[in-house]
Amino acid sequence: MVKVAIAGAAGELGREILDKIVERQKHEIIALVRRDPSLLPPLQGVTWAQTSYKSESELVQLLDGVDTLLCVFAVHRDPGNATQKMLIDAAIKAGVRRYAPAEWATSMKLEAHLDLAPWNGGKVEICHYLQKLNKDKKVLEYSCFQVGILMDYLGHPHRVSKYLTTMPMTVDMENCHALVISGSLTDEITFTTAHDIAKVVARAIEYEGEWPLVGGVSGHRISFEDLIRIGERVRGTPFVIERLRQEDLEAGELKTDNFFRVPFSDIPEDQVESFSKLATISVMLGAKYGLWTVTDEWNRILPDHKFTQVEEFLRSIWGSRG
Repeated sequence: MVKVAIAGAAGELGREILDKIVERQKHEIIALVRRDPSLLPPLQGVTWAQTSYKSESELVQLLDGVDTLLCVFAVHRDPGNATQKMLIDAAIKAGVRRYAPAEWATSMKLEAHLDLAPWNGGKVEICHYLQKLNKDKKVLEYSCFQVGILMDYLGHPHRVSKYLTTMPMTVDMENCHALVISGSLTDEITFTTAHDIAKVVARAIEYEGEWPLVGGVSGHRISFEDLIRIGERVRGTPFVIERLRQEDLEAGELKTDNFFRVPFSDIPEDQVESFSKLATISVMLGAKYGLWTVTDEWNRILPDHKFTQVEEFLRSIWGSRG
């Protein structure tokens, strides 16, 4: 049994992870939140702790005795990574042994193609920050948990997990439509369910070996061609495949009206369409350059964990809906 702290514990993925750790009934958990803890449900072994993340001394006190700290808030909501850097510094001063930065998507190829997803730039900066801290002497063990894209999105608009907000993907299971780059059907992408992510993280806390720096969690690595074929089998109808030219996308031109709209509440209403176009281009080109295809370090460390496969997942959501 160890003491675990989760920063961003009340967020969507944070709650998925929190619940899985609680379910194992092995650890004391400090759930760090900005909101009033009295508004949050009582959970066995969990202490809800309110913080503004603006006082390092307060964070050091909150992290006293913590073995493992998980950061599960969104980097694009942390200007300059000020909050996460303070959290890391406080963790080191409090004697925290292990840290999981706010990674949770993309792959190690992000840095080479950051122009495709600039809102994820904070992930690269934090990775460099951690490397610098450990340059001369290891002061904090860490693992960048990378999961590809949430498989849960393939179930949109149906709620497939307890907390996650989903959105349609470029392969849209609801409308039996696929938006692909010409000549890219064999390109691969990694999908991992929130359920699998949470279970792997909960078990990683108990892992006695050293955490891998790159912590790939690979649910199902699949080509767009196979994804579409599975979708057609499950939905019982051929998909309309719309092909776009890579050179148009790289020029920032999305020549279709069939792009997904992002559901994020922190985007001003008048910017939703332009950001949605940018996000669609990012997903499509990101797949071409491997941003969403992750490694399998945690799969190899936990070989007995059976990851949910795409067809299994789709049949559980769409099989009875035709």
